[in-house]
This record gives sequence, C-alpha cells and structure tokens, in this order.
Amino acid sequence: MAVIRTLCGRCGVGCGLRAITGEDRDLMVEGDRMHPANAGRLCGRGLEIAEEVGLEGRLLQPMIDGRPQRWEKAIAQVARRLSAVIGQHGPDSVALHVGGGLLTEDYYVANKLMKGFIGSAHVDAGWAANDGAALAQHAAYGEDVMPAAYEDIERAELILMIGADLAQDHPVLNARIAAARAEQGVELLSLAPPGEGTSVEADLRIDVPREGMAAWIAGLLRHCHDTGATDGDYLARSVSVPDDFWAQLRTRHDLWSVARGCGLSPVELRALYDRIAAVPRIVTLFGGADEGLARAVIDFHLATGRIGRPGAAPFAMTAAANGMGGREVGCNATGLAAHRGFTAEAMAQVGRFWSAEAMATGPGLDGAQLAEAVRGGRIRALWSISGDGIDPAWLRAALDAVPLAIRSTPWADPERDGRGIALPSASWVEKDGTLTGADRLISRQRRLFPLPGDAKPDWWIVTQVARAMGWQAAFHYEWAAEIYREHVRLTAYGNEGARLLNLRRHAPISNPAYEELTPWRWGELPFDEGRFPTPDGKARLLPPVLGGRSPGDGAPTRQ
Repeated sequence: MAVIRTLCGRCGVGCGLRAITGEDRDLMVEGDRMHPANAGRLCGRGLEIAEEVGLEGRLLQPMIDGRPQRWEKAIAQVARRLSAVIGQHGPDSVALHVGGGLLTEDYYVANKLMKGFIGSAHVDAGWAANDGAALAQHAAYGEDVMPAAYEDIERAELILMIGADLAQDHPVLNARIAAARAEQGVELLSLAPPGEGTSVEADLRIDVPREGMAAWIAGLLRHCHDTGATDGDYLARSVSVPDDFWAQLRTRHDLWSVARGCGLSPVELRALYDRIAAVPRIVTLFGGADEGLARAVIDFHLATGRIGRPGAAPFAMTAAANGMGGREVGCNATGLAAHRGFTAEAMAQVGRFWSAEAMATGPGLDGAQLAEAVRGGRIRALWSISGDGIDPAWLRAALDAVPLAIRSTPWADPERDGRGIALPSASWVEKDGTLTGADRLISRQRRLFPLPGDAKPDWWIVTQVARAMGWQAAFHYEWAAEIYREHVRLTAYGNEGARLLNLRRHAPISNPAYEELTPWRWGELPFDEGRFPTPDGKARLLPPVLGGRSPGDGAPTRQ
C-alpha cells in the first residue's frame, strides 16, 4: 500500500488527490487537504477515478495496419511514413491533434516536434473550442494571463457567476463559493439562461438568454460610464481606450434594450446595476468559450479598475484539465511556445533555443478549417494524441479519410485499429508530469500504477519518433523532469520582463526536487501595479462583439 499525492484531471479546477494504492490496481482517493485548489474537497467525478483503473478496453501494444508490433518497428514505421509524406507533400501536409487530457510535458514535446522540426503549425487542441477567453486576454492585456486565483473567491465581496453550466460543471468551485458565502458573507449574483437549473443557491438570480449575456455585461459597463462609476484615474494611467469605444458601446446596450432581454424593468435593472457598481471587490466567473462574453467582462473590470488587486478580477473557467498548460507551451495552431506569437523575433528566439531545423512560419489550421483541409486532400498525415479518450466527430472522420493516420491513445478502437498506426499510451492514473490549473497553479500529477503492457508516456512516444527522424540531439529526454526544465528555461529565454510567464525560478530544479514539487502559482498577483505586458504598458479596452460570440460560427478569432 502506498499514499501518493496527485491530481484529479477532470476539469480546469485542478483538484489535488490523496490516492491510496494497493495490489491489483486497487485504488482509494480523497481530496488532498494540502492542495490550494480544493483544500480537501472532491466532487463525484474525482471519486470516479477509482472506478477507471481496470485494463478492459485498453490498447496494450503497438498496432500497424491491424497487426501487433514491437515498439522498435512501430517507431521506425511512423518515422519512415511521416518523412515520406513531408518529402513528397511538404510540412504543411502534416497535422496534429492533442486531446485535453495531456500533461504539460506531453504538450511541450509534441509542439516542439511539429513547429520546430516538421515545420507545421496545424495543431488542433482539444481545449481550443474554449479559447475565446484566451484570445480576449491576449488582446486586452498583451499576453494570455488569467488575472484571478481561487483565493479571490474568499477575498471578494460579490461574485458574479455567468451561466448555469458553470455552476454544474465545477462542483468543487461551487462548494468553495458556498463556504465563502457562509464564512465571509460573500454575495452571489447569478446570470443564467431561463429554465436552466443551477447547483448553487444565489442571493439573486437573473434570467438572461445565453446569447444576451455579453450585452448584459456591456450594459453594466455603459451604465457605469454614464453614471461616473468607471475609474478615470486607472483608465488614464493603465488602459488604452479606442477613440470610438464608448460610441460603439452605446449601440444596443441602453437600459431599455438590456432590460427587455432579462425580464426586468429599466428601473429594476438600473437599481441592480447601481448595486453592482457600488461594490469595490467583484470576481466575475464565466465560461471561457465565448470571446464576446470574455471581452465584455474584461472591459468591465478594466474600465472600473477591478483588476490587479485581491478579490477583484475576471475569472474564465474551462472544462479542459490542462488547457492552461497547453497554452503555456503554445501547443495550438495560433501561437509559439512560452506565450509567444508568430512574430519574426519570437520565431527567431524559439528557433535558436530549440536549434530548430524547420520552424513553422505562421499560424496553422485547426477545428473546422483543418477538417476541410483533410477533405480537400491538403492534409496527408494526421497524428492524434488523445489522453482523454474523447475524439470530436470531425477528428474521427479525418482519421478515416487521411492517407496516414497515427493514433497515440490508451484505448483500443476495433473500428480503427485495423488501419493506420495505433500506439499505446498512458491513461490518467499512469501519467507523470505537471499540470497548470485555470488560475496558473502548477501541480504535480504522479503516476499511481505502472504502465501496463507496452503502454508508454505520450512524451516518450513523440521523443522516440523525433529521434528516429534524425533529431536525436534536440530530443534527448529520458525523464519528464528534463522536459519541465527545458520548458522553464524557454519561458525565461529572451524574456526581460516582456512576458509574465517566466518560470526561471525552477530552471535549476533537480530530478528529486521535481518529484517532490509542491503546487506553486506563476505570476504572483498579475497587473497589481497597473502595468501590462504591452509595448506601452497599458491594457486595451476591446470593442464589443454584437451577439456575444466571435465571428465564424463560434470559432475563436485570431488576433
């Protein structure tokens, strides 16, 4: 019997677990009282981990065109076939899909191979559909930084929760809010679609159609501006306001228009807006998929100075366990590693650091655009690394259509294992590495059970393929700790305060220290001095997106 501190990995909260393991993969779990994200709380999904340690349905050996193979031959086949596709059709004929259940070390190595050595940025991330907030944060702050921490819930005077699904999808977060209400007297105001129940009792619930929530928040900001409740000093010192911003905000955001959408009279809505505007410390919790909503929330907090201090921040939640870690290493179609974009300087810096042989030169395709490229024959090879076992419908169709389909997965799939290449990877209870929660808290996921059969960590599989393709020196990793150290050094490389993501304190971390790593949050209290990682040090107010969502059928826009 062993007691291991590890992570749940079922959502972006990043709860710590205290796991008790026994023989025959017996497992008992409870919340880790020492972990900052949950302080011992645990929801039903966390407890279900103990029921998913069996080996039924697992892929336990490499398969090539339906035949089991040794790892050496499987790796050689992947390398040979990928090299042939690149040689005949170019690097842009190769695409990668990464699921939401990977660790930061997995994302880092996969991203490095694709963008630095294959030369393609076609990286579809399982959490990219929830990237609206990330795009808005980058546009507003100059960097994709979540300015809130879970501790802000206890420090706030008012929590504004937007969306019933947010309450239902994060039970531990709800428990934390309930405790803050009981112990600190924190007030909870909920905006939820009509007819949708919530798992948390609010002091006041307002029924707002989902498509009208961004307009409701924009109406709040307009009211604050019209009544002098914005922070003029903070705006002048720390925020750049587009010339026509306030004029655009006046469109469709008057009290009468907003009131019609939420079932209140203009008088009642004005009183509610006045009540909110009078509270200094507000945390706004919202789902991160909707860029229009994210823009409205961020604008409200910036214009009223409710950011960069305890208990006052916009807080975007995501369902992906390690979406934040994936964004940190740039494992998506739109960015480079360490919160860099595709600028000439960033490409040169990352290329030098990696000793890259074929740097990608611009953003790639993902989601619907990538699926269309597969159907049009532009994508000839697709590698899916999916630790969560949940593949979107377009990906399943793409894997059936693309000439070279490679799947790294813990799970057997009788319908697909007979075609292409299937590589057995670790399930969640067998993973070892780090994860970053929604509030920038880096924690250790520790392996609970030995890898079964021939299953291997995802980073190991990618490393072996890279070596077989001739890039041994750049992919020298034998331990996850080596990847973590390289990721840490890259966040500090060429970073003279230009980006808040700077993990340099862990650059010399030893393998034993990595094993014992305790949760820590990068960025301290972001923007506490009213300065932002933009060329002029100011944040930007973002013009509202009418209708709430980003253009393009809900897909994130590229800024």
